Amino acid sequence: RTCMYCYTNLLFFSILYFTGFVAYGFIVIIFALVLVFYYGPRFGKTNILVYIAICSLIGSLSVMGCKGLGIVIKQTFHGDSQLTNPVAWGFLFAVLACVMTQMNYLNKALDIFNTSLVTPIYYVMFTTLTIIASAILFREWEVMNSKDTIGAICGFLTIVFGVFLLHAFKDVHFSLKDVLKFSSQANGAPKRNPGKQVNDETEAMLMHRINNATDDDEEESATVFANNINHL
Repeated sequence: RTCMYCYTNLLFFSILYFTGFVAYGFIVIIFALVLVFYYGPRFGKTNILVYIAICSLIGSLSVMGCKGLGIVIKQTFHGDSQLTNPVAWGFLFAVLACVMTQMNYLNKALDIFNTSLVTPIYYVMFTTLTIIASAILFREWEVMNSKDTIGAICGFLTIVFGVFLLHAFKDVHFSLKDVLKFSSQANGAPKRNPGKQVNDETEAMLMHRINNATDDDEEESATVFANNINHL
C-alpha cells in the first residue's frame, strides 16, 4: 500500500510538472493575491471586474481540485483507501479554501452590482479560465482533431452568446401574438387597426339608418301632399 501511495504521488506530481500546471497555478495565485490585497480595497466597489476576476481565477483552481478529489474518492471506493494519503487531504483542503474564497467574493459582487451584469460576466470568465486550466492539466487539445476543436469552440461561443442574450433581453415582454404580427408585417400583409375597423362599421350602420329614415320621411311627405291635393 505504501508503494501504491508513492506511485499515486509520483504520477500526480509528474502530470503537474509536464503540463505546466504548476506555473499556471502560481500565476493564478499571484494575480488573485494582488486583486485581493491591492485592487479589491481600492476599486472593488466601483469596478465590477475586480471581484469577478478573483472568483473566476480561484474557481478554475477549485474545478481542477475537484477533479483530483474525485479520483481520490474513486480509488477509495474501489478498495484502495487514500485516507492516509497526504495528497488526498491536500486536495480536500485546497478545494475547501478555493470554494470559500470564491463564494465570499461572488457574494460581495452580487451585493454591490446588478445581478444581470454579474452573472454573464462571471460565467464567461469562469468558463474560459476553467477550459484553459483543464487544457493545461490534461492536454485535451492534443488528442482532438480540427473538427472536434472547432465544434468545442463553437459550442462555447454559442453558450456565451445565449447567456448574454438571455440577460440582455430579459425585461422585454412579447407574446406569440406579437411574433405573428411582426411576421405578417414582414411578409407585406396590410396592417390592420381594430379600432379603425370598429369605427368604420359604426359609421356604416349610422349612414344606413339615416338613409332609411330619409326614405321614410320622403314617403310620408309624398302621402301628405297627395291627400292635400285630393281635398282640394
